[in-house]
Amino acid sequence: MIGVGGGLSFPALMTLAMSGSSTEDAGLASGLVGTSAQVGGALGLAVLATISTARSQELLVAGASLDSALTGGYHLAFGISAGLVLSSIAVAATVLRGAPLFTPAARVEKSVVRAASENPVGHF
Repeated sequence: MIGVGGGLSFPALMTLAMSGSSTEDAGLASGLVGTSAQVGGALGLAVLATISTARSQELLVAGASLDSALTGGYHLAFGISAGLVLSSIAVAATVLRGAPLFTPAARVEKSVVRAASENPVGHF
């Protein structure tokens, strides 16, 4: 389920992140978005695994069985993950409301004309 959600959302997020970058900065912006996604995922997983382990240890010390303690730790980590997803959706809905998804045609035309004038083709 996480793979399907990530596969459906990452191209849209990449498009959104790249929409504000200039042609000259496209490579830098793409690298920054990709690196941020990797580091964020690794850091998030490390934090959730730590929280899950700590909760499992607490339950084991309290006398719970191993299976019950592990389930309790995973339950807490998944609950925190779900809360973070819901808060991310709320932030995205609030911040992106009314923001244009595409660059206006006049701005695109100006950037194309500028790029063509800066990089003439066919001059010998």
